Amino acid sequence: MIKPDTLKGIRVVEMSHMVMGPSCGMFLAMLGAEVIKVEPPEGDRTRFLTGMGTGFFPVFNRGKRSITLDLNTDEGMAAMHGLLATADVFLENFKHGSLAKRGLDAASLRQRYPKLIAVPHKGFANGPYRDRTALDEVVQMMTGLAYMTGPTGRPLRVGSSANDIMAGLFGAMGVMAALMDREKSGEGREIRVGLFENCLLLVAQHMVQFELEGTEAPPMPERDFSWPVYDIFDTADGKPLFVGAVTLGHWNDLCGLLGLTDLVGRDDLSTKMQQIEARSWTLPLIAEAIRRHTLSELETAFQPLGIPYAPIARPVEMYDDPHVRRPGGLLPSRYGEKRFNAPGLPLDYDSEPVGFHADVPDIGQDTEAVLGDLGLDPDAIARASGRNE
Repeated sequence: MIKPDTLKGIRVVEMSHMVMGPSCGMFLAMLGAEVIKVEPPEGDRTRFLTGMGTGFFPVFNRGKRSITLDLNTDEGMAAMHGLLATADVFLENFKHGSLAKRGLDAASLRQRYPKLIAVPHKGFANGPYRDRTALDEVVQMMTGLAYMTGPTGRPLRVGSSANDIMAGLFGAMGVMAALMDREKSGEGREIRVGLFENCLLLVAQHMVQFELEGTEAPPMPERDFSWPVYDIFDTADGKPLFVGAVTLGHWNDLCGLLGLTDLVGRDDLSTKMQQIEARSWTLPLIAEAIRRHTLSELETAFQPLGIPYAPIARPVEMYDDPHVRRPGGLLPSRYGEKRFNAPGLPLDYDSEPVGFHADVPDIGQDTEAVLGDLGLDPDAIARASGRNE
């Protein structure tokens, strides 16, 4: 595995919680940056989530350092500014305006540290909604993504924190661009990341379809199909399988493989549009033929023909997937006394998977080292960290 050092020497100070800001910090850490997570004395509350929130902190805080600061004290604020004076980037994702009371908003910081790249992750970009509170689910409802995902009358959010993660990725991309710009200008930037705007980009294709054609796309479960076969079928062993036939070659190969040779070469099925228009009577035939074969038989037959297919898997089944289990597909991490495995960057560098030190820091484990490097003595560190009991 290759350990990227693209951002080696770049210091990122991260003061964030939940997913959006932490994912940005994680991406930068994966590319070699030193990411220092600033937590309150009791620790980021995300650490203590349960249920579907259990994985938030460990997944998105891998490879970081952790310090605690009590920003309600003069000592804590002084240490924070001492740290920011050494930083290249400051990440945060608190409600708009909340950090201005402490002088930690982007405008104040850029005035004090002209070379600092401030990256506030917010619910909305600057505009009429700037001060509104947003969550991943809120913006999915607002932009129409939830409408497109569920059937009519039943809006449905995407089944992961997709917007938060993608917004963090845009934040990391903005940091990279600002670092390159700073090489020329010598000045920092404010990169405001909007969760709403991120989600808006995800539905842009549906918006533009309306502008160009004057037709509104129906929700995905009721969509007008652009391909002859693009559906989920049951196999002989009762396992659901998605199958796609999106080219004439796919159609011919699929029909031939399933013994439906009478569907090949027909004048009324000679074009893709004719095949799409015939879905009402061809799909039942295809479904019946697929039910005569097991999942394993179909996978073995489909792969060499290049027919798109996918068994319908649950996330937990990914731990047994041979491609996920390839070298570098999962990175081992320590989180307290526990260990887990999670994906890294979805990139290969020169044909090698990206690897990095992926452990999750304990609360404040690096406080003494980081603040000591700033010149604070043990007593000052204890007062600034808020953990001087």
